[in-house]
Amino acid sequence: MALRAWMAGLAVLAGLTVPLAMATPATAQTGTFAYVANAISDNVSVIDTATNTVTTTIPVGNNPTDVAVTPDGTRAYVTNSFSSNVSVIDTATNTVTTTIPVGDGPSGVAITPDGTRAYVTNILSFDVSVIDTATNTVTTTIPVGVGPEGVAITPDGTRAYVTNFDSFDVSVIDTATNTVTTTIPVGDGPKGVAITPDGTRAYVVNAISGNVSVIDTATNTVTTTIPVGVGPEDVAITPDGTRAYVTNTSSDNVSVIDTATNTVTTTIPVGDGPQNVAITPDGTRAYVTNTFSDNVSVIDTATNTVIGDPIPVGDAPQGVAIGTVTTEERTPTRLTLRLEKKKGKDGKDALNALGGGGRNGLTLKAKLTAEGLPLEGRTIDFTTDSLLLCTETTDSRGRATCKLSRQKDSDTCYTATFAGDDTYEPSTATVCKRDYDDTSEELDLSNLSDLAQAAMASAGSHD
Repeated sequence: MALRAWMAGLAVLAGLTVPLAMATPATAQTGTFAYVANAISDNVSVIDTATNTVTTTIPVGNNPTDVAVTPDGTRAYVTNSFSSNVSVIDTATNTVTTTIPVGDGPSGVAITPDGTRAYVTNILSFDVSVIDTATNTVTTTIPVGVGPEGVAITPDGTRAYVTNFDSFDVSVIDTATNTVTTTIPVGDGPKGVAITPDGTRAYVVNAISGNVSVIDTATNTVTTTIPVGVGPEDVAITPDGTRAYVTNTSSDNVSVIDTATNTVTTTIPVGDGPQNVAITPDGTRAYVTNTFSDNVSVIDTATNTVIGDPIPVGDAPQGVAIGTVTTEERTPTRLTLRLEKKKGKDGKDALNALGGGGRNGLTLKAKLTAEGLPLEGRTIDFTTDSLLLCTETTDSRGRATCKLSRQKDSDTCYTATFAGDDTYEPSTATVCKRDYDDTSEELDLSNLSDLAQAAMASAGSHD
């Protein structure tokens, strides 16, 4: 009697027509993000500077070495040294929209203040590629010195300063004509370069001689040389122009230069092999990539101390750039995955009617939701050991099913993946067959038809 009453209630519930609500659509949000190029893992880590956490990782080309964000924050340009091209990232969606062929071994990149051009140094072809950011094509190539690495552009956008590692000098490019107007001798192995906000001085890091050359941009001559740590690599200047931060790769620290006196006022220990450095637009923090410890140190510029734990990123982080960008805030999703095995012919297992996939087959059932609501029309990939088993689309209940003709051994694990899109975040779920072997199968209680079928089977066995 109780069973009949329960079944009647279940039937009523099953007959209800419930309109499906929609999950909240994506909304725009503005924040300051650090883009970190990871040379060995061939990707870019995006750090939200408000929380100092990595929000996403973007695949790019082979051996990314440097990155620059456009002044309006809409795009990031990444140099891929081994694939001799530049990846362009749309910062709203954090996806690569195009790839631009440049010279051999692109290293540094800088963008003009008006955002119309990107200058890329090609260390192996001894030249600079100029990219028109409106069309994302190379419009001209400028011969420079031997082994060009770093590049910085004056605040008025009229000149680009390029460090030539193997010829121990700096090429000055007139950006109106895209020709080299002069060459300035500096220290041994110049790499990073930064220009003060007022445009009066360029600070050039000399990796081999362990010092920084200060160039007067009015006369294009070196006015002083500042000793720093061992193996200096990069330099960044605060927005107010009062301090320059220099990474010393071999001494695992950062030298802070007072630009008024051009002396080192303090040295800050960071991670292993600090490579590049970038400073937030408000000047309160400096982000340092530690190549050998695969993380980023955050320096409080008020106290010149490292704050918090290092931020884990990809393998061998090198270039870093910070910008204020507007991103699409995507809705989180949840993906679940179940296995259903087809068993013998004795009729005792209620799952017999649900198994599918043929004799000894296996059915993978995934369900995708957002804010507790089903997502329809989304693609789910079913894989095992990186082998794609099938690709299915979710139905109105957010479900996708993959039927396999035969089961694999008990150690096999299966994964369902939703790659995400502009509106919804990606999600994944994994189950292993051994967790289902030698145990009773659990019904999906959210599926009323499954539940009713099991109940009827149970009722029939007691008649």
